[in-house]
Amino acid sequence: MTPARATRPLRAPRPPQPEAHRPPEPGRAPVPPAAPRDPAPAPGILVRALLPLVRAEAAAEAPAAGVEAGDLEQGAWVRLLERPARAGAPGDPARWVRDVVRAEARRARRTAARERTYRHEPPADLESDPERIVLRTDRNRAVRAAVGRTPGRCPSVLTAMLSAKDLTYREMAGELGMSQGSLGPLRSRCLGCLRRMLAAEVAAPERGGKER
Repeated sequence: MTPARATRPLRAPRPPQPEAHRPPEPGRAPVPPAAPRDPAPAPGILVRALLPLVRAEAAAEAPAAGVEAGDLEQGAWVRLLERPARAGAPGDPARWVRDVVRAEARRARRTAARERTYRHEPPADLESDPERIVLRTDRNRAVRAAVGRTPGRCPSVLTAMLSAKDLTYREMAGELGMSQGSLGPLRSRCLGCLRRMLAAEVAAPERGGKER
């Protein structure tokens, strides 16, 4: 019998070396590691650095564009904020500011050339005015609240007068169960009572729009 051969222990595989530590291939020059990029400046620092250039270019382009210089400045700052963060500061700040402000001026001129004014502007619809709607709603609420506090048969009479059906005297008297002759004096007394209540609750305005 032949003696058993001694087995050699297996070596663990070597971990891959990073690119910077690998030996260069034959006939190929080693590639130097990339230099770290400078961090992008903070937005506040960049704005302060470009502010004089932006203002000067905006003031120079605004008269020909027919817009305010502040509008061109705002457009330039918007363009700056839209730049990707990895782009960092413009390589040539003066040229970048000049190109951006002039582009905003061209856009403003195109917009002004396409705008058309109304020759005959339609009158405003007073019924759909939000302020009038709010005031009318508040006034109606106050009147109906006061109607409920009037004495005797006045709440029924005044509610019939405020009905959306726009009742005639005959129809109103029929709903209230009284004659037309007695409805007139009762209506006048109820309206006078309601007027005094509203005058006491709502202050009358003085001259100049002030309230007493």
